[in-house]
Amino acid sequence: MDKTHKLDMHTKDKSRENFEKLKALFPNAVTETVKDGKIVHAIDKDILMQEINAEVVEGKDERYQFTWPEKKKAVLLANAPTTKTLRPCRDESVNFDSTKNLYIEGDNLEVLKLLQETYLGKVKMIYIDPPYNTGKDSFVYDDKRTTSAEEYKDMAATDEDGNLVYDFRGNAESNGYFHTDWLNMMYPRLRLARDLLTDDGVIFISIDDHEQENLKKICNEIFGESNKVATLVWDKNHSAQAGIYKVYHEYILCYAKYKKNLSTPCSLHNDIFEAGAMKKVSGRHPAVEFTFPAGTRFEAEDGTCFEGEYGGVEKVIIKKGKMEAKNKQLVEDVTLLAGFTQANQMRQFFYGDKENLFDTHGQKIKEFYFSSTGKIKIVKQRSVETPQTTCKFGSQGSASNELTELFNIEDCPFSSPKPVKMILDFINRFTVDNDIVLDFFSGSATTAHAVMLSNCLGKNNNFILVQLPEDLDDMLTRAQKDAVRTIQSGISFLDSIKKRHTICEIGKERIRRAGKKILQENSLTENDLDIGFRVLKLDTTNMKDVYYAPAQYQRSLLDNLENNIKEDRSPEDLLFQVLLDLGVELSGTIASESIGGKTVFNVENNYCTACFDTDLTDTVITEIAKKQPVYAVFRDMSFNSDSVGANVEQIFKTYSPNTKITVL
Repeated sequence: MDKTHKLDMHTKDKSRENFEKLKALFPNAVTETVKDGKIVHAIDKDILMQEINAEVVEGKDERYQFTWPEKKKAVLLANAPTTKTLRPCRDESVNFDSTKNLYIEGDNLEVLKLLQETYLGKVKMIYIDPPYNTGKDSFVYDDKRTTSAEEYKDMAATDEDGNLVYDFRGNAESNGYFHTDWLNMMYPRLRLARDLLTDDGVIFISIDDHEQENLKKICNEIFGESNKVATLVWDKNHSAQAGIYKVYHEYILCYAKYKKNLSTPCSLHNDIFEAGAMKKVSGRHPAVEFTFPAGTRFEAEDGTCFEGEYGGVEKVIIKKGKMEAKNKQLVEDVTLLAGFTQANQMRQFFYGDKENLFDTHGQKIKEFYFSSTGKIKIVKQRSVETPQTTCKFGSQGSASNELTELFNIEDCPFSSPKPVKMILDFINRFTVDNDIVLDFFSGSATTAHAVMLSNCLGKNNNFILVQLPEDLDDMLTRAQKDAVRTIQSGISFLDSIKKRHTICEIGKERIRRAGKKILQENSLTENDLDIGFRVLKLDTTNMKDVYYAPAQYQRSLLDNLENNIKEDRSPEDLLFQVLLDLGVELSGTIASESIGGKTVFNVENNYCTACFDTDLTDTVITEIAKKQPVYAVFRDMSFNSDSVGANVEQIFKTYSPNTKITVL
């Protein structure tokens, strides 16, 4: 079957992709060399430098740079592929089949790699609240470090894959890797996050004083210093610290994918405002004649009349007609010569289509009128504004109280949840409609709450949340225990003892409760607002490890090799791995039907049709082909005979010649 191809089942090697980009740009710089006894492709640095004609800094030459121990490993980690996959979990989801929102449990580094194929350049806004590296915050991550491990064995454990696992609660400043650990954790994640942003996308990162300086430096490197938008200061209006100064603030760093593509942020209030529409006559604002019709609003007492010229510095010359007020209106047409700044808009307002009149920022022009002094004014409805960098999003206490009330418990289950108002502000200013908002340190799930609330107020966006399912059993605070009890009170005892006490369980429950509250407070139904989320969990590949040395082969292995799928994986597990590989959005519509007694999945209205059952016949294959999907996916062992497998290509050639046939 020449048209049939196998899915790779691992993400792309970004280092290899970068090599291919260089190869395409400078093919003459590609050469061959010997490495480990094998001939490999390589880049000839001398030819490359000759092509770009740039200064080269090498060795000990002085240069401006930001580096730290093991930075090269952090770069390699960002570029390395992963063989992990995402498995759907219907039982923990809300409105699995209809929602466009995602809640993903797993190491965010691996998840970000898996999202690259599908969501590359599609995320409009990212908000993250990473661990602040105070030596007290908890965050566990995989570290591939192979040197000096003995020095840190007291704070390190090993996961099932043999990776060292570090907990930032042990990352005291006495640790020689205090900043290095944090930078190595953040750098690859931000590298991957940038690729997910749209060309006019933005990222907001909450941080405090401990790593703010280092965060700026790695963001300047990853996003480019020219793409820094602002450093926002959140006035929390509270500090529990004692010392020389009490710290009442935190920072939010904002960077753009490409700052040149950003527009002035949207206004949050759409209020009416007015401004002058004339200036002193100059080269920039030359004198222009304009005739204002009788009836134009004139905010002067009856009988007020200007003659000749008036206005002082902003001089106005009456060329024709009378400038007289009666009943707050111009008595007759009047032609004025002045430095009008909005001549084109005035022309459309008075003599054209005033209903569709907007300024260059997209703000609706409501009216032009004369003030009591005879100056022309413009009235607009604000749709954009330039917000301040000092921000009042409410106190940390108010954010905690909001979450406490939502769970109906005495204390907040999170130490420092971010205010919904903060993220709501960012969403309303920088997204439009049908945008994706990503948070890959989701914690208390404030971002999901903010997206749903924003949609209730007029937006139509979707969220993707990612959170490591950190086990809280050994460190549950009293507030977290109360939250867990609250969650479990709504489920059976049998189900409750199966529940793991993780941050994810509290985060998902927060979304459920917030969604119901928003519907109730706004008299809406689930048909009016998407309050659901599709839960996906990071796991090892669905495929078996079937690589054995010749001496290890036994007769019993042959049966195992016939089925290359792990026994505990469902057809829906396989479907989501296919979606990742084909770049289909993980929130896409999924329908299923029975054809000849076999379950056939239909994704996004025939974009992908998949059947993972066995013993497929020519009849079933023919019915699937008649649907004319873009992709048709089967298992290696799907067909009930070799002849059926051999006929697949011919069947599709007959009924759907453009379909791409893929096998697992």
